[in-house]
Parts: sequence; C-alpha cells; structure tokens
Amino acid sequence: MNVHPAAPTAVVAEDEETLRHELIERLSQLWPELTLVGEAADGVQALRLLHDHRPDVLFLDIQMPGATGLDVARQVQGRSHVVFVTAYDQYAVSAFDEGAVDYLLKPLEPARLFTAIQRVKQRLAGPPADLGAVLSQLGARAAQAPQRQFLRWINASVGQTLKLITVDEVLYFQSDNKYTRVATRQGEALIRKPLKELVEELDPQQFWQIHRSTLVNAAAVAGVSRDFRGRMQVKLKESDDALIVAESYTHLFRQM
Repeated sequence: MNVHPAAPTAVVAEDEETLRHELIERLSQLWPELTLVGEAADGVQALRLLHDHRPDVLFLDIQMPGATGLDVARQVQGRSHVVFVTAYDQYAVSAFDEGAVDYLLKPLEPARLFTAIQRVKQRLAGPPADLGAVLSQLGARAAQAPQRQFLRWINASVGQTLKLITVDEVLYFQSDNKYTRVATRQGEALIRKPLKELVEELDPQQFWQIHRSTLVNAAAVAGVSRDFRGRMQVKLKESDDALIVAESYTHLFRQM
C-alpha cells in the first residue's frame, strides 16, 4: 500500500492467518490509499499495535486468543474507527443495527467489504463512534452463548501401557510419523490422534501452535532464543528440549 502523509492508517487483527492475508489483500485492492501499519494474530498483539500506531481504522476479529476482540475494543474507545470481523452472525445482527460501527462476516465477501469501506471513509471526517452500546450487546450475547468444551485429558501409550494424561501435564505435542508424541514432565507417550485434530480440540489460549508439527503448552514456556541458523527456539521450564518456532508463528513471542 502506498504511504502518503494524509493517507488513513489501519491495523488488521485476525487470528486466522489465511483470512488475515485475504483481508489485507482485498483492502489493498479496494482501498489502495489506505496505509497498513500493522497486522495482529492475537489480542495482545492488537493492543500493542493500537498503542504504538493509533490507527485510524481497526479491522478487529471478535474472537481471538490472548485477549478477545471485545477486550481490545474496550481499549479502542475514541481512538479508532472499528470494523468487527466475525464468523457468528448472531453477534452481528441487533448489535450493529444502529450503524455506528460496521462488521464483516466470515467468509469475506468483496461486495460487503466494499460497502464497509465506503461507510468507514464517510466516518473518517468525524470522531470514532462510541462503542459502549455495541460492546454491551456483544458481551451479553457472548455470555449467553454455550461455552465450548475443550479437551481435558487423553489416553496415551507408554510402551505397552495405556495411561490417562491430563492436558495440563503436557509440555508439548509433536507429530511423529503415524503418531503424535506427547511430552510431559515424567517422560513421553504416543497417541494416534493427528496434530490437526488436537489444534481443533485444545484450548488455543493454553496450547499454541508454533510449527506445523508442534503444539506447546504456553504455561511451560520459559523463554525463546535464536540458534546458530537464526531460527527462533522455545526453551521449556521443565525440559531440556528445544522446540523450533516456524517463522509464521514468531509473532506469539514478540512480547518476550
């Protein structure tokens, strides 16, 4: 996007990488004069970008790990115009009826994004809308929504023995041929459940995907460092294992 002193600025906060890149690409096509000053994959990163750049517009996913979109929006008040992004149309009906802020439903529709852009452009001349009423409705709807149940324990093989392991005991999961390796403080075990299923079943705020083959328990992370090749590595509190962080996941550790 072309930078111009008078160009409006924006931050895109969306935890789904593919959707985030799609939104950024479509914004560059439909609003070429907009300057993207940052993109966030979680709520904590979004808050940092909001503080550092004070963007004119914030495209904000309602449900993100770290801090939710609602948590972020509560900090936005009066600082940025907000376009909410949501996969759940029950969030995006009555809460937005007043038209003070706009929203996009997943999957993105170019025509709907174009409409949202036109509305935001008209609002840029004035102060950002008061989000209080919208946030109250969204918060109430979120509280009423059934809480998702995450995986709390697994049956894993240790040699010839089947062992019950709670997910809180797990330091990390790692793909290993036909199996997934489960590393705990007591040792290692194997399960047949593929990593992609674990990603869907585990609490994303507790288990972070740091590589296509690795999920790490955030509570087990002691810190990060770089190896001699410049690759980021996770150091664990109760293990000597070093876990490689793929470049697309390094944003998770920028606050460290």
